[in-house]
Amino acid sequence: MKIAKHTGKRGEKNPSAIRAGKTGSHKNPGKWMANGFLLPSILGVLLFFVLPFFIVIYYSVIDNPINAEFVGFDNFKMVFENAAFRQAAFNTMTFSAIAMPLAVVLSLLLAILMESKIPFKSQFRTFFLSPMMVPIASVVLIWQVLFHYNGMMNEVIGWFGKNSDYAQVVIIVLFLWKNLGYNMILFMSALSSIPKDILEVAVLESATPMQIFWHIKLRYLSSTILFVTIMSLINSFKVFREIYLLKGDYPYPTMYMLQHFMNNTFSKLDYQKMSAAAIMMAVVMVIIIGILFLTENYFGKDVEG
Repeated sequence: MKIAKHTGKRGEKNPSAIRAGKTGSHKNPGKWMANGFLLPSILGVLLFFVLPFFIVIYYSVIDNPINAEFVGFDNFKMVFENAAFRQAAFNTMTFSAIAMPLAVVLSLLLAILMESKIPFKSQFRTFFLSPMMVPIASVVLIWQVLFHYNGMMNEVIGWFGKNSDYAQVVIIVLFLWKNLGYNMILFMSALSSIPKDILEVAVLESATPMQIFWHIKLRYLSSTILFVTIMSLINSFKVFREIYLLKGDYPYPTMYMLQHFMNNTFSKLDYQKMSAAAIMMAVVMVIIIGILFLTENYFGKDVEG
């Protein structure tokens, strides 16, 4: 049996051990400090997001919080067969399908317009950013006056048919007015980050402005378009605040959204129905956002890197 040869004088420490000790002493405190800073955020996410999510799942598969009897998908079936839920889901999907593309396309057109040399550019930009500085409650108060039963705009809309038939148009206009400025700033930032040399080469190659937009700018804007689309989709699902301030808990049938259904169900303490509706709504949102991510990955993968 061989005995390792002793190197160094008695009382001296091994240099490699010293280096390892120094390295460990420098790494471990930083690691523990980083984990300490992350711990409050992790606990907050677990406490306020993850735990409530599992509680919602639990409530969606029981009959009531007292008996807590497992009923499977009965609550989901009951919600899907509910006429109010189906009306609210149809109105919300219709609103999102119209308002979300308009918010993306119009804000992109405004950003492109801001790129060109037009007079009063700064005033024009300020005009679209001003809704972000105005409290929504004061804005809705003005719209209440305009679209009151005896209001001016209500009388004009009445010439073309029932006022309730065009009620969602009013909310779409209000939604666009509130969100176009923020989306426009995002697109302006993305347009300014496109490499100038690529655009100059395209001009030298006699590419038309439309070809430059479709084949270069749109590819580099893909990630921003995805972000603006997701934000517009989320904001379209949160339009309940404006409608509630305008018409209360039970507005016109065409203005009755999923948020109204959730709010009214919560006021009745029907946790099972509300939880099942929330999960169905979340599943639809995840599917839509997943499709958007796949689309952006397909069209924007050649410019990443």
